[in-house]
Amino acid sequence: MTRSTFLRRALALAATFLATASLAQPPGDTERFTLFHAPVTLLRNAQLFDGTAQPPREHMSVLIRDGRIAAVAPDAELKAPAGALVKDLAGGALMPGFVLLHEHLFYPTERGSYGAFFQSFPLLYLAGGVTTMRTAGSMSPYADLNTWKDIREGKASGPDLDVTAPFLNGIQAFVAQVPRLVNAEDAVRQVGYWADAGATSYKGYMHLTREQLDAIIKAAHERKAKVTAHLCAVSYSEAAGMGIDNLEHGFFASSDFVDGKQPDACPGGDAVPRSLDALAIDDPRMAELQRRMISAKVALTSTLTIFETFSYGRPMAPAGALDLLMPQLREQYVARYTAIQRGGPNAYGRVFPKNMVWEKQFHDAGGLLVAGTDPTGYGGVVPGYSSLRQLELLREAGFDTATAVKVMTFNGASYLGRTAEVGRVTPGLRADLIAFAAPLDAARPALPDVAWTMKAGRAWDRGKILNAWKGQVGLR
Repeated sequence: MTRSTFLRRALALAATFLATASLAQPPGDTERFTLFHAPVTLLRNAQLFDGTAQPPREHMSVLIRDGRIAAVAPDAELKAPAGALVKDLAGGALMPGFVLLHEHLFYPTERGSYGAFFQSFPLLYLAGGVTTMRTAGSMSPYADLNTWKDIREGKASGPDLDVTAPFLNGIQAFVAQVPRLVNAEDAVRQVGYWADAGATSYKGYMHLTREQLDAIIKAAHERKAKVTAHLCAVSYSEAAGMGIDNLEHGFFASSDFVDGKQPDACPGGDAVPRSLDALAIDDPRMAELQRRMISAKVALTSTLTIFETFSYGRPMAPAGALDLLMPQLREQYVARYTAIQRGGPNAYGRVFPKNMVWEKQFHDAGGLLVAGTDPTGYGGVVPGYSSLRQLELLREAGFDTATAVKVMTFNGASYLGRTAEVGRVTPGLRADLIAFAAPLDAARPALPDVAWTMKAGRAWDRGKILNAWKGQVGLR
C-alpha cells in the first residue's frame, strides 16, 4: 500500500468514525423525546396542585396556548377550543414543574473526581419533572455556561438554568477541579471573572474564611447576584450576619454547635454531625439560629436526598436510577451503601429525622425553604429520580403534599425572582407542568409514576428519555 493510499483510507476511516460517533450519541433531538405538542392543548380531569400550598382541586382543566397557560378552571367550565389537542389525565395529579436550587451537571466518578455529564443530565432532569434549576456550584463551568446558552437558544433540550460559578473554596484542597482562594482579593477576582463569563450566582464552600466569604457576598451583591454556601469554617450565624442569601443542606452543614470551634477553621472529621447528634431537637439555640436566619432573609435549601445516602436505615436508590449508571459507578455506589448499612446506626442516621424537624420549624416560622437534590457524595442521587425522592422526603418530614409542592416549585421561583414566569399553575405563566399517572394520596408515601413533564407547552416522554440513557451516566 502506498503512503498516499494509506493516508486516504485513514482519513476516510476517521471521518466514518466521527460520523458514527455523532450518530451514536443519544440526541437532544426534540422530536425524538416529545410525547405531544400542539399550539393549543387542553388538559382535563386533573387533581391540581397549583403551587400556592392550597389543597388540591379535583376535576380541573388547564388550557395551554402557544406554550403558556391560558386558563385554569373546573372541567365543566372549560370547553376545548376548535382544533385543540385534548388530553384526559384520568384524575392524575398535575403540578408546576420543579424549580430546584441545588442541582449539578456532574456526578462523582471516583473519590475526589467529578465527571461532567452535560449531555445526559439536562434530559434526565426533564424526565424527573425539573423545568428550572440552579447548578449550585460548577466543576466544568464552560460546559455549564454553554449548555445554558444552547438551551436558551433552542439548540439543546433541558431545564432553564441559573448557572453558578465554580465552587469558591479556601486554600485547603477540596477537589482538583475547583479554585483554591488564597485571600479576600483572590475571592473578589473570581467573582468578577465569572460574572463577566456569564455566571448568575455564586457558591461558597467549606474552607472559606469569614473575610473571604464577606468579600464574595459584597462583590456579588454589587453585581446584583446572589450567594449561597455549603459552610463549615464559617458558621451559619456568622454568614447570616454578613448578608448571605442562601445556605445549603438544611442544618446538616451548620458548625454553630461544635464545642470549641475555632474561628475560620472547619472542624475535622465528623465533628459537625456529632455536634448535631448531641443537640436536643428542641434546643433553644437552634430556634435562635433559625430566628436569626429568618430575620436576615436567608433562604435554606433542603437537600434530604444526599444526606439520606449517608444515613443508616435508609433505603437504597431505586433500581431505575441505578440502571442509568455505567456498571462501575453502580458497583461503587452499591458497595458504599452496603458498607454504611452494615456499619450499623450512625450519627447521620440519627440526625436525619432531626434535620427534617428543624427544616419544617424553619419553614413554619416564616423562613424561605427551597429544595434541591445534589447528585454528589458517593453517588445514588441521580437526576430523573432524585427530584421525586426529594418530594417524598418532604412529605415524610411532615409537610402536607400541597406545601411540599410549593417548596419544590414556587419557593424556588421566588428565590430566583422568576414567579412571573414559572412556579405556579395560573394563567399567564409558562406551561411548565408535571403530570402523574394517578392522584397523590397522603396515605401513600411513594409517589405514583410520572406520566410526562411539560416545558413551555411541550410534553417530554419520560420513558423514552430514561431508556435512551440506561447505562450511560458516567460516559456522557
